[in-house]
Amino acid sequence: MFAVIRTGGKQYRVESGAVIRVERLEELETGKTVTLDDVIMITEGEKTSLGKDVEKAKVTAEVLEQTRDKKILIFKKKRRQNYRRKAGHRQYKTVLRIKDIKVA
Repeated sequence: MFAVIRTGGKQYRVESGAVIRVERLEELETGKTVTLDDVIMITEGEKTSLGKDVEKAKVTAEVLEQTRDKKILIFKKKRRQNYRRKAGHRQYKTVLRIKDIKVA
């Protein structure tokens, strides 16, 4: 069984035991449990549920850590103008282990 959830403006395909890195979920400590309510689709074998069938479905996950992603370098240059700008960015991430997918 797997589900498709939406969090942080992105969609993730998850199944029980999977480890995913999502956009930062505020105020969560390592070891806490979080419930993700925004379930888009659930597939059980050959049966797929969408829309109203999954409104009450929930995905339970455990927070493994709050971390930051790899650095992304931003480099701007205009040729022959002596214009160069270099910057970096590290996005905050939350690492989750999916415990359970409940279809209500």
